[in-house]
Amino acid sequence: MLLVNAGKAGSAFLKMPVTGLKNNTIYELGLWLMNLCRPTDKCPFPLLPNLNIRLETPEGKTVASIVTGELPRVQSPVWTQHRAQFTTPASASTLMLVMMDNIPSGCGNDFALDDITFRECIKQVTQVTTNPKTTPAVKPPTTKKASTTQQPPPKKVTPPSQKKAETALVIKPKADTISKAISTVKPDQKIFPSPPLVLKTRENALIKKIETEASEVKIELYDNGEIDGDTISIYHNNTLIRSHMRLSQKPISITIDVNPSEPHHEIIMVAENLGSIPPNTSVMIIKTLSNRYEVFISSSEQKNAKVIFDLKK
Repeated sequence: MLLVNAGKAGSAFLKMPVTGLKNNTIYELGLWLMNLCRPTDKCPFPLLPNLNIRLETPEGKTVASIVTGELPRVQSPVWTQHRAQFTTPASASTLMLVMMDNIPSGCGNDFALDDITFRECIKQVTQVTTNPKTTPAVKPPTTKKASTTQQPPPKKVTPPSQKKAETALVIKPKADTISKAISTVKPDQKIFPSPPLVLKTRENALIKKIETEASEVKIELYDNGEIDGDTISIYHNNTLIRSHMRLSQKPISITIDVNPSEPHHEIIMVAENLGSIPPNTSVMIIKTLSNRYEVFISSSEQKNAKVIFDLKK
């Protein structure tokens, strides 16, 4: 088990080679993580670990990536497993495992890591069996006296085309369990990372849905009303992009690019505290190519606030 007291944000705290992997083979990378800090008033604005874990080739090309999201503080120790599936390159059997913490050092950014595993994924092959064609039972002719013996009916002649159809075996394609495990994605659809715990355990209330032309969208967040110490974190498509930002008269600015390759964006505001005047309130100024929106946001420890942007069809 590795215990980490986080240092400089974005710096690698672990680099190690991974050897003995087969070329052109599907593997699953797995590891277990836990926040080491309990909830406490001694750290009112804790920094939550948020890791970026990558497998790279010797040339630095990323083969697999895990973004953990924030590791929440809990009263009792809770381990959480994080996994990613990848295919090894054709020419590299040694990869480099690199781990980075996206959050700077400070109160609360301490975590434990254990049980790093690499598991080869075996593609299951389903054997197709076909039932042999059964010949219909033919009732034997009734035996009568020689003088009254009935001639058997003439044999039914089956056309050659029908014989071919009857004898052809229908072979079902082999089941591909690997493909079933990976959801099919349309060309204009992007897979979001798994949502962090704070998005799973709180309600994500939809505040505004905006359709816009392909363009750069500018978003600014201000405290709404009296500045009372409200602090928020901002997630873009389930990925943390701003952490524990204090709302004030100075804007918190972010920019997203709505385009045909990335037509859907979800911005979620998470209240890290309620300030001195609950709830946590802010105003969002949105500037698209042709419009300006003013959205009033209210979030709490039970409810987040979500704004969706879609490319206008």
